[in-house]
Amino acid sequence: MDSPGYFRRRRAFLAKSAGGFGSLAFSAMAGRDLRADAGPEWLPPDGNPHFAPKADSVIWVFLNGGMSHLETFDPKPELDKHAGKTIAESPYKDVQDPKKLAQARVTVINDANGQQRNKLYPTQVKFKKRGQSGIEVSDFLPHVGGVVDDLAVIRGMWTTDDNHGAQTQFHSGRHMLDGEFPTLGAWVHYGLGRLSDNLPQFISMGVREYWNKKDGHYLGPRHDAVPVRVDPANPLDFGKPEKPLSPAEERLVFDLTARLDRHRAKAEPADAALSARLASYELAYRMQRALPTALDFSGETKQTQSLYGLDRPETREFGMQMLASRRLVERGVRFIQIQHGGGGAGAWDAHGDLKGNHTANCLKIDLPLAGLVTDLKRRGMLERTLVVLATEFGRTPGSQGGTGRDHHIFGFTVVMAGGGLKAGVVHGATDPIGFHAVENRHYVTDIHATILRQMGLDSRRLEIPARKRLEIDHGRAINEIIA
Repeated sequence: MDSPGYFRRRRAFLAKSAGGFGSLAFSAMAGRDLRADAGPEWLPPDGNPHFAPKADSVIWVFLNGGMSHLETFDPKPELDKHAGKTIAESPYKDVQDPKKLAQARVTVINDANGQQRNKLYPTQVKFKKRGQSGIEVSDFLPHVGGVVDDLAVIRGMWTTDDNHGAQTQFHSGRHMLDGEFPTLGAWVHYGLGRLSDNLPQFISMGVREYWNKKDGHYLGPRHDAVPVRVDPANPLDFGKPEKPLSPAEERLVFDLTARLDRHRAKAEPADAALSARLASYELAYRMQRALPTALDFSGETKQTQSLYGLDRPETREFGMQMLASRRLVERGVRFIQIQHGGGGAGAWDAHGDLKGNHTANCLKIDLPLAGLVTDLKRRGMLERTLVVLATEFGRTPGSQGGTGRDHHIFGFTVVMAGGGLKAGVVHGATDPIGFHAVENRHYVTDIHATILRQMGLDSRRLEIPARKRLEIDHGRAINEIIA
């Protein structure tokens, strides 16, 4: 009896059983493993870090569409000074010199002529020096500015995909045209053992487009993130039995399933993939009970809920995701991936009315993000939790359609906090109009390498047979921001 065939029959039995156990939480987490065409299931390492970690968990916040670095964390008064001029008419016409573009190692350049025709667009918001560090943050983000002394602002980022496939590139390190590669969260999930026996180690919240839908790829679908909704009554797809059951009845169905699984495992004791699947079902049963508790905020004080903006309509949804992230990390979840503004190109894709777009979007995330950093810090959790605020690329110094900015891959900003990183620092820089990353330049996998380093992992020791990675896939840890 082949294993895929066994699991297909098993799944059909569960789906028809009185409890509908086939539609429980494991369908969301592990059901994708049951396909006969799922591909190789690489055995994970022993679950131990390669060296002493400084962080246990990651909260990865991704702003879909392309947040403007020029209106958030990278002030450029020269844009205001030369607003209305084309780049060619400004003192910075050399930023579009073909040699300089080639030095940026960008392989997809299809809008340089258009950018040259566009006029420099003034910054749409004021900046202030904030905190004891005096780091400038825009007035779009006053609450994040209030915790700037806990942040590391990395202003010299670059990437190569000038369309929204760059979302995949930021998560995996590879251009979409290169194929499908595991995301950072999948590598962490693959490389480290569990912190909790009752919760998944890799969780995703928010909308993910088809080009950025999966994580495990050649590592196997068991390393995909588990999609979770911040709703204790219904946190998972297929998370409830098809028919009302008492806990005792559910347990009977589960015990019968476990007996069948053990019988099959005895028949094929060397089938490691089978063992992993069985373990995932056990976790799914426990997860079905643990997740609603983790996502129940009734025990949180009004002050804490207000800290995250749960009492305001504009911040409530994102605030719930931030508070849920803290509670999940508190309970042993390794990697939480939040997609803000997902759907289509992304909510941050401000080709027109950039001021209106970023005013609205920053309002949604500003208070909850600052609340997360504040709450983690006061609970003593920030030092062991890495918080990342990322986006696929920045926005152009030139205008688009008069009031917007186009995609910009040559220079943008990422912000990190906690997890053994320095606080209240700025690393890297773009040129005076924010076109090129010119100082301490970092490709997106340098962020990956920094996170893996803090988690105690060496990416080269995670490589898969017959899947030799490129040097750029590994990146370089940004030692300058590591405490």
